Amino acid sequence: MRGDEAREILGFCPNSRPNLAEVKAAYKRKAMQSHPDLFPAHQKSQAEMKFKQISEAYSCLKDCERLGNPTGGSYVHVARRGAYKSYSRHNKALIRTPFFLLILATVSFGALNASRAYRKEKEACPSYNPFLP
Repeated sequence: MRGDEAREILGFCPNSRPNLAEVKAAYKRKAMQSHPDLFPAHQKSQAEMKFKQISEAYSCLKDCERLGNPTGGSYVHVARRGAYKSYSRHNKALIRTPFFLLILATVSFGALNASRAYRKEKEACPSYNPFLP
């Protein structure tokens, strides 16, 4: 849902920029007016749809205000400017080295424990199968 649609659903002008307190007050007011429990059984489905729209509009405007993007689209920032520069580090080897060492240590200790267990099992129960070492 775009920000201008969300503002219209909550009762604001499409070009207005309400703050978080105003958005919250408008949401409470609209939610109380269109809550499905206040309507008779034959109008309940329409009231539920309206209530879901109001909740979606509130979450859209709340997230946009929290992220500092009053236009209503949280994807606009990344699409215009691309990824942040902090994601493209120049020395990637320093980032990969600790992970590589962890994996290497895990594999080597696992192989050491497996060979030790194999030797103990071979000593405890010798096998006379000619195909096994």
